[in-house]
Amino acid sequence: MFKRNVVSKNDCIFLKGIYWINERMKIIDFYYKKTLVFWIVIVILVPPCLIYSCKNQQSQESQKPNIIFFLVDDMGWQDTSVPFHTELTELNRRYHTPNMELLAHLGIMFTQAYAHSICSPTRVSLMTGLSPARHMVTNWTLRKNTSPGDKKDHPVVQSAAWNVNGLSSEPYIESSVYAKTFPMFLQKAGYKTIHIGKAHFGAKDTPGESPLNLGFDVNIAGHAAGGPGSYHGTKNFSAAWRHPDRIWDVPGLDKYHGKDINLTEALTLEANAEIEKAVGEGKPFYLYMSHYAIHAPWEVDKRFIDKYENTELSEYDKVYASMIESMDKSLGDIMHNLRRLDIEENTIIVFMTDNGQPSSSTPNLPLKGHKGLAYEAGARVPFIVKWPGVSKANSRSSEYFIIEDLFPTFLEMSGVENYDQIGGVIDGKSIVPLIKGGKDKLKNREIYWHFPHIMHEPYVPYSSVRKGDWKLIYFHMDRTLELYNLKDDIGEMTNLIEKNSEKTKELSTVLSNFLRETKAVMSMDKRTNNPVEYPDEIFDQIEMLQ
Repeated sequence: MFKRNVVSKNDCIFLKGIYWINERMKIIDFYYKKTLVFWIVIVILVPPCLIYSCKNQQSQESQKPNIIFFLVDDMGWQDTSVPFHTELTELNRRYHTPNMELLAHLGIMFTQAYAHSICSPTRVSLMTGLSPARHMVTNWTLRKNTSPGDKKDHPVVQSAAWNVNGLSSEPYIESSVYAKTFPMFLQKAGYKTIHIGKAHFGAKDTPGESPLNLGFDVNIAGHAAGGPGSYHGTKNFSAAWRHPDRIWDVPGLDKYHGKDINLTEALTLEANAEIEKAVGEGKPFYLYMSHYAIHAPWEVDKRFIDKYENTELSEYDKVYASMIESMDKSLGDIMHNLRRLDIEENTIIVFMTDNGQPSSSTPNLPLKGHKGLAYEAGARVPFIVKWPGVSKANSRSSEYFIIEDLFPTFLEMSGVENYDQIGGVIDGKSIVPLIKGGKDKLKNREIYWHFPHIMHEPYVPYSSVRKGDWKLIYFHMDRTLELYNLKDDIGEMTNLIEKNSEKTKELSTVLSNFLRETKAVMSMDKRTNNPVEYPDEIFDQIEMLQ
């Protein structure tokens, strides 16, 4: 009987070569197979095939898929030519993202994927599987023991005391969440873990500042800051041209300094080089391709600006469009590299953004709001998955989920079954059943947002929950509740609090119980020096008045 473990390396290479030839002959016209052209093709293609097979043991022998998580910063739900709404919008026609279109054609797109409305909470939830209410990194981090952006002089409320130092791999670091990250589990499972681009997990001079402390074997350009000094190599990716504070300078890209290259392109070159190294090592890899784009400062990518120059767009919108197209080119370059290395069929690609569009950008209609707000445009984001042999090509799903769900999802994709979290709780649920086309497993579950911070207008503290088609928002400052049916009212235009007190009570109770269970930090009422009430307490007060 033929046994796999007695096949020699040469036999393996020969069989791979024959398989390679057979697959490619399927695309050669039948009539050419009996001609001289056929034999010329055999002579020319077989030696490279066998040689390349020696180089690329990964794609044929590895049982574990490579995983690429392509995360874009500050890009809205509609900031693409891929229509995540039920119809084409103005922004879908404005922007050019052909590689996102290709990825959607090859995979499944989700129209109701959620992040959190601010970057660091999203990124810590991704890494830990925890909701911000539980990990308490509820705003963006930068400097140790400092809460950036909080408004100190508001007469009614003040921001909660939160984990300003972000995520930590070490215990006893003040004002931080001590947690395991899913890349740590991937490392133990034999993956090479690669971080390229924006990190923004922890404050400067804390363990969480470096991805190398959080489960990554490689870190290129990731540090404490959530935005780049500049997108231009001619400026050394430094903030010196606009700000004396050098904390924004992108590290680790010195070889591009002084060159006419865009940051997004430089990061893509580094990512593709690391992919090739991993393939050469014969190891499965997890690549976290975390772009700084489309975050401020908004600087033109000269490669893509021409098509927008003679349009009626504002100068800002032209620059923003060029940055979006730059990001899309990065996606296309990485997809091309996978094909070149013959690992496309063993590589999962997941595309997502970390929150909605900035307030300075065109509203993502029909959604309401923008980055940092409680409304849909703040947290509903593009999401596409291409999982060869698993996801259905050119399909779309309206099932909803949230960023912390990717923690167990990536581990299930990689075959890791035994994992836990410090504290014993993981809020995220694997969405692998949804990627496979399932609908019922996560139906009508609750997902939560929590932002207990008062900043400049319109950024105010809130907590919210979605369950099924219903969404409840609790605004801490004025103790008001808003209820929306997203199926009927995606733009959140009609507050149904007065018309549906039963649903309001249900969701107020659900949200309050979650905030209590997670020991969520609430914003403070300056008049009483106590945390603001929970939403179910506010609902009871409203009922008593009625």
